[in-house]
Amino acid sequence: MKILQLCHKPPLPQVDGGCIAMHNITQGLLNSGQEVRVLAVTTPKHPVKTDAFPEEYLQKTHFESVFIDTTPKIGTAIGSLFRRQAYQISRFYSKEMADKLTRILTSEPFDIVHVESIYMTPYIPVIRKHSKARIVLRMHNIEHLIWERLASNERNPFRKWIYKTNCNQLRRVEEHILESVDGYMAISDPDFTYFSTTTPDVRGTVVPFGIDMKNYEVEDDYIPSEKPSLFHIGSMNWSPNVEGMEWFLDEVWPGIHEQHPELTFTLAGRSIPASILQRHDPNVSIVGAVPSANEFMLDHDIMIVPLLSGSGIRIKIVEAMALGRVVVTTSVGAEGLSVENGKHLFIADTPEEFLSVIDKCIATPDICTIIGENARDIISVKHNNSIITGKMLDFYQQTLNS
Repeated sequence: MKILQLCHKPPLPQVDGGCIAMHNITQGLLNSGQEVRVLAVTTPKHPVKTDAFPEEYLQKTHFESVFIDTTPKIGTAIGSLFRRQAYQISRFYSKEMADKLTRILTSEPFDIVHVESIYMTPYIPVIRKHSKARIVLRMHNIEHLIWERLASNERNPFRKWIYKTNCNQLRRVEEHILESVDGYMAISDPDFTYFSTTTPDVRGTVVPFGIDMKNYEVEDDYIPSEKPSLFHIGSMNWSPNVEGMEWFLDEVWPGIHEQHPELTFTLAGRSIPASILQRHDPNVSIVGAVPSANEFMLDHDIMIVPLLSGSGIRIKIVEAMALGRVVVTTSVGAEGLSVENGKHLFIADTPEEFLSVIDKCIATPDICTIIGENARDIISVKHNNSIITGKMLDFYQQTLNS
């Protein structure tokens, strides 16, 4: 099968969950013997770094990219708020990208054009015009839900209005865009339920985020220290991560620190904003980007993911669970994961619940070992990349046969 994968950012380096998800799809397809070509948008936020691409990857995928300045332009952004156009999506379109896509499509045939995320959907007309390939759209999130939740948590009236407007624009796109493709893959069961309800006549399936467990090997079962260290790692140029971390530091950490003054909390991630960097919370260390996310997670004990907004699957949670780490997250953070609270991870939605979980982990360290083992087991079954790739290929074939 010959597949063209269109990405809204370079899959490498794997600087955030979206990059990891796209790269793992590529690797899964290549490992299964498919022919894959990758074309990506590169932006100021996600530039191409040539040294991040192994030569073998470049040869196999014939990787190409087109730079688009997606930096929000105030005048255009504000103007779009008064139109039905979703600026969050339209800023990813450029004539240069459309021309390069046209050149590729007219020079070689493809069976499937795999479109990564709603942000690449402006190129669907180009694909239809120049190719007979089936179009499969990978929905990474319910994008409008992220903005809806941000709006519900926002106190500033102007920001709330902006978030609500973005939410409504993206909802309109999501309600109709699936009608223009031959099939779609939702990343989680809740997402599929939403899309299958809004567009019931379009072929769809659930293809969750997959990982290669060989990349998440641990030497021994997790045994927490007497003074376990708390940590968080995630890209801090994503609004829900910033919102959640500010809430945690404001509302949750003071109570934990008062009850357990020996505990530490370490925050890692790219693009940490000044609103967090300039804080001076007790026993909180901010380390920014780290060379290896896996090594960082293995150096600490309990992962804190205090998401209040968001959609889809939190990939760093999957990775931490694959490494046998204990994860404490909110109901929003656990959405889309086939997990049981208190068995595979802990769910806490209030400061009191967070403190209760931390108390439990410290009072009964053995429970952390059990949770870590259960976490690895469930991830190895539900998020095994080879199994997921097989399911994806089956869906491709169904789409080709329809």
